[in-house]
This record gives sequence, C-alpha cells and structure tokens, in this order.
Amino acid sequence: MSFDSFSEFLAMGGHGKYVWLSYAIALVVIVINIVNPVLQKKKVFSDLARRLRREKKTS
Repeated sequence: MSFDSFSEFLAMGGHGKYVWLSYAIALVVIVINIVNPVLQKKKVFSDLARRLRREKKTS
C-alpha cells in the first residue's frame, strides 16, 4: 500500500487512530518489560546489601 503524502500515511485510510494507538500500547508494554526487571534487580541488590550490613553489625 502506498500513500501520496505523509498525512495520508498517518491517517492510514481512516484507521490511523487505532493503528498508532496499538503501536503506542505495544511500545509501552515493551518498555515496561525492559525497565521493570532492571528496577527489581536494583531493589534486590539494595535489600541484600542492607541485610549484609545488618548481619555484620550483629555478629
């Protein structure tokens, strides 16, 4: 499918709102799937470091 102008490409034959919204939702889900494990890893490491510091104080 070819488009005569960029605005026609964005409109996607009247379905642009749904097409671009689905791309945006997919992008948000992908970003969440990448960022969430990184944040969880940082939290686990900080919890382990805090636990190790607490164990050193008591021993």
